Amino acid sequence: MFDFVSFIPRAVMQSIPLLLGSTGETITEKSGNLNLGIPGIMYVGAISGVIGSFFYELSLPDRSLINPYLGILIPLSCCLLGSFLMGLLYCFLTVTLRANQNVTGLALTTFGVGFGNFFGGSLIKLTGGAVPSIALSATSKCFSKVLPFAKDTGIFGKLVLSYGFLAYAAIVIALLSSYVLNRTRTGLQLRAVGENPSTADAAGINVTRYKYAATCIGSMIAGLGGLYYVMDYASGVWSNDAFGDRGWLAIALVIFTIWRPNVGILASILFGGLYILYLFIPTGTNLAIKEIYKMLPYLVTIIVLVLISTRRKKENQAPEALGLPYFREER
Repeated sequence: MFDFVSFIPRAVMQSIPLLLGSTGETITEKSGNLNLGIPGIMYVGAISGVIGSFFYELSLPDRSLINPYLGILIPLSCCLLGSFLMGLLYCFLTVTLRANQNVTGLALTTFGVGFGNFFGGSLIKLTGGAVPSIALSATSKCFSKVLPFAKDTGIFGKLVLSYGFLAYAAIVIALLSSYVLNRTRTGLQLRAVGENPSTADAAGINVTRYKYAATCIGSMIAGLGGLYYVMDYASGVWSNDAFGDRGWLAIALVIFTIWRPNVGILASILFGGLYILYLFIPTGTNLAIKEIYKMLPYLVTIIVLVLISTRRKKENQAPEALGLPYFREER
């Protein structure tokens, strides 16, 4: 029998990196920037947090003496800084120098994965362990700590209250992003920049500033997805190339949610469930069936993309200037 009580918490935990990544990419794309470097940015955010946490734990005489506030603040700050710098680099290349956005994004993904593997491998050598991984168990406990009464509330507690603070923060960020984009003047101006930057510029909106701000903030949010994966989902264990294709799934989720962060909350849980469905459905020794189950998130994205393309509703389409560089003198 399918165990929903065990499946749903796993699906939710799997969905948080996807939700943070897709929320960050949605904000970025609303400004007209198509950042395909999200997988690399999530990777850099994760390894930056790991580096900060590693040296903090190394400085302690006993890891059980870890300060929970510093245990969260140090890797969180390092993660946000690393992700911010990646977003800044993307903006400098695509907004200031007007480089091709697709090529730049793919280059950032390759760079981010290489950056993470290089420093991850270096830290693994410093540990001197026989296993090619880094275990930051003390820091992980700070991130994955749940409400003290969660275990006393039965199934409700397991389904709703059994997650670390970053999981709830991801939902708040998605809802707040949706509100800002659709209900505030700042969001209106940001969407104007993404739809028609020349018109927005003529109306007195600083296009460059909005593109920089949206991309850097979106990159920082996406970087938190990488940090969550390592510190909470993976219980503080870093292994090179263990992040998988979650960054690409986050980009696919943007299309699936038709550029709406609030819709991404349930959509990410759906994607997270589809991503791990093969673990809960008995397939025996037939590996081909497992691979088919692993394809489900991508098949669903293709179906949604086809439906959106056939309906051609304005509100369900990507920003018109998405992926196009803007040069003020060409107005």
